[in-house]
Amino acid sequence: MVPERGQHPFIGAYGDPFARTPNLDAFAREGVRYETAYATAPVCAPSRFSLITGKYAETCGPAHNMRAIAKMPASVRGFPEYLRAAGYYTTNNAKTDYNANIDLAATWNANGGTAHWRGRPTPETPFFAQFTSQLTHESQLFSTTPLTTDPATMRVPAFLPDTARTREDRARMYDNMARMDADFGRRMAELEADGLAESTIVFYFGDNGGMLPRSKRFANDFGLRVPLIVRIPARFQKLTGTRPGMVVRDPVSCVDLPATVLSLADVRVPDHMDGMPFLGRRSRPRRVIFGQRSRMDERVDLQRTARDERFVYIRNYMPHRPYGQNMGYMWQQRGYQDWEQAHLDGTVTPLQEAFWDEKPSEELYDIERDPDQLTNLVGHRRHEDELRRLRRALDDHILETNDNGFIPEGSPIEGHDESRAPGAYPLRQVMRLAETAIERDPRNLDELVGELDHPNEVMRYWAAQGILMLREAAQPAVVALRARLTAESSAAVQVVLAEALARLGHGGAPVKLLTDTADTHPNVRVRLLALNALVYVASRRFRTCR
Repeated sequence: MVPERGQHPFIGAYGDPFARTPNLDAFAREGVRYETAYATAPVCAPSRFSLITGKYAETCGPAHNMRAIAKMPASVRGFPEYLRAAGYYTTNNAKTDYNANIDLAATWNANGGTAHWRGRPTPETPFFAQFTSQLTHESQLFSTTPLTTDPATMRVPAFLPDTARTREDRARMYDNMARMDADFGRRMAELEADGLAESTIVFYFGDNGGMLPRSKRFANDFGLRVPLIVRIPARFQKLTGTRPGMVVRDPVSCVDLPATVLSLADVRVPDHMDGMPFLGRRSRPRRVIFGQRSRMDERVDLQRTARDERFVYIRNYMPHRPYGQNMGYMWQQRGYQDWEQAHLDGTVTPLQEAFWDEKPSEELYDIERDPDQLTNLVGHRRHEDELRRLRRALDDHILETNDNGFIPEGSPIEGHDESRAPGAYPLRQVMRLAETAIERDPRNLDELVGELDHPNEVMRYWAAQGILMLREAAQPAVVALRARLTAESSAAVQVVLAEALARLGHGGAPVKLLTDTADTHPNVRVRLLALNALVYVASRRFRTCR
């Protein structure tokens, strides 16, 4: 059985028949359930940047990458600081992981494993208390403790090989959700015991989507869609226009949570926030929400996503990289290990093999009819309107946020203020060039080679990426690539040029450049770019997308 309308799995209230989540199910009956809620990134740290600042991480590079420190404007604060100024007692128990140098002492009255609303100075002091459960963290899937969920009952989606360990991982996820649900129930019981249940608005949400293969780290519905349930006591329901058991189908983004909390507390929402309230008198519905994937752990990729109530559109700006890039931490999941082994053994179906292939430049899925995102609708005439609409919405969003994701990591122009300096980052031009690159059309080769002489580093970077994506069709440009490799001042651009030359069979000096860069460059992010290039130069496993 598939959850209805592609709803978030693992919670009974969202239609998952295998879930054992009685506390969350009861909470949803008393609250408002949001069917289409998205994290801003499919992994915790970039997503949590948005949750603490109310800004998209890609506005403040390199925060859009996993494990990075944002270059923010001096005016940006952790939003609980504004609540503190209004007299609230603020606590965080206990995860931070904000991808930014947030002033924790200014943000939280108490931060750590013992932080609790019970620490406030008087019973009358209003509070904002955040609790983060680690019971459903990806690391919990690595356990080998006995299971209570029967793996034989698990539904394995068609894009995964049906192995015993894949079923065990899925069963373990349900076990972990059941443990987390019990923990949630205990926290709600504390609120009731303190006489606060009828005066406290409670939000339940995730900071990224699921943990199983092709979810976390992937900017699709599995990786970005999160549960969001809000319980609003009767005294506040008129203020918020809600009622118990209400279901909201309009899309909601987690970047909106800070603005929503501040608005409900009658605290002014700062102008720098990208989010907007989704509850209360100042709320405004969204029609489209957005997500992004940039560097995940040690692997460099770039996806941007737009989602309305029914359709998800994904643009792959690095389609020459396969979906299935081996990542050390992620590969501790036995499901990934089995999937890779089946791929190597040649026992996967064509649908399962697609994970190991290069990507299409665009993807469009009807989540209502195809919750597993198996049928790419790009090129289907009946869905041209949805494709155009979401393309346009994504383009507008990229420009509105001044998306730093096109800037090679380690560049001096990364950052909110740095990328907005006059002339530093010609984003409209960069977007047009990146879209030309991902067409992978040999007829664009002359244009791409010409842009290698552009004075802006980001333009040269995407020209080089476009040539790399052309593979053998770029052979006529070898002389120009060699000349540019020698003259190029940007190490990031050199890395892409060197990979392109090596893949074209001209590996001597380019491979030495890559190894030297990986070994000695002073910027660790540039070294990582070179290491990634070397992986693909060495493997020589270059296949076209299906």
